[in-house]
Amino acid sequence: MAKRGLNPSWIIVAAGVSASLHVGKLPPAVPVLQQELGISLVQAGFLLSTVQVAGMAFGLVVGLGADKWGLRRSMLVGLALIALSSMVGAAATGFAWLLALRVLEGMGFLLIAMPAPGLIRRSVKPSELGARMGWWGSYMPIGSAIGLFLGPWVLQATSWQTWWIALGCTSILAFLAVWRMVPADAAHALVATTPSNDGCRPRLALTLRSPGPWLVSLGFMLYSSQWMGVIGFLPTLYGQAGLSAKLAGVLTAAVAAANLLGNVASGKLQKRGWSPARCLQTGFVLMGLCALLAYVQVGGEPLAPLWLRFVAVFLFSATGGLIPATLFTTAMHLAPSPSTVSTTVGFMQQWSCVGQFAGPPLVAAVAMRMGGWQFTWLVTGSMCVLGWLLALGVNRCWGRLKV
Repeated sequence: MAKRGLNPSWIIVAAGVSASLHVGKLPPAVPVLQQELGISLVQAGFLLSTVQVAGMAFGLVVGLGADKWGLRRSMLVGLALIALSSMVGAAATGFAWLLALRVLEGMGFLLIAMPAPGLIRRSVKPSELGARMGWWGSYMPIGSAIGLFLGPWVLQATSWQTWWIALGCTSILAFLAVWRMVPADAAHALVATTPSNDGCRPRLALTLRSPGPWLVSLGFMLYSSQWMGVIGFLPTLYGQAGLSAKLAGVLTAAVAAANLLGNVASGKLQKRGWSPARCLQTGFVLMGLCALLAYVQVGGEPLAPLWLRFVAVFLFSATGGLIPATLFTTAMHLAPSPSTVSTTVGFMQQWSCVGQFAGPPLVAAVAMRMGGWQFTWLVTGSMCVLGWLLALGVNRCWGRLKV
């Protein structure tokens, strides 16, 4: 742990934000890529979902590798890979090239996200872990919000190639900061004292047969699917309401950034004695109620005016932030051994990507079937009920730790 200066945990959070910028850089650039490279809407969809597909396929594997290779080393490799892929991507002349580089960016993203919670845990006091995990839980909404906000302006002023190169440079700066300020893995090497530390296969088996990793992972899937399903279609909804593309982008970025409020609040509430289950259940209940206000219709007309529906979606994102921060903190404790923390986080990330990948199509399918967005709240509400029930299982596992 650093004795003076900036705590390494803040550098780790900043590295996560730099990685999430590469997830959020693409949506504003889709129209430009369609025009300049002749990319179809379906191909654009593949580019958008590639990071999630990489997480679905390799999240657990990368988590296992991070535990074995070293947490800091894995993050440095991920930052280098994502920076190089973005900067080379600026020279892409077609869909195939961009897609291949997005796959590499997805792998880099995983190598950054998997070891981060373990690195944060060894950088802070136990009493500060919940609060710092609150900030880590917000890395994705912060990066997405910055990308959604800055992207349209940068693309209008310069080009998509400049946007790609600029974000590659951002990741290079993050690489240098981690290399200089985060202690080397050798200083924090774990001593193998149990069979679970001996090789990937035993650690994988231990993780998969333990209830804790399953509970936090499925909880993250239920959260991420509804959050992405709602946030992903906000520009479309605001466009249908007659708002300009820039205003729709600003409002969507504000909603994404609101998630930070709940993430930070989670750490403070846990420090004041709130149990993980209480934080999770509060988050799921408030998300369900806010989605109901935002989407329900009476007599074929929205229950609330547009401004109030924006407030409801803003609160949907803000209160939902209680969930990821709590799950990251809980995963630190419910991992079956110290050597399986990154493996557990990788498993959680894998299911989160499943939710991010499946949530938007599910919401869209219901909207198409019903002829509008008025039943979106039923989709999110069902997920909130399941999340509330999963929190009961988390509470039982948490109670065993305290015995």
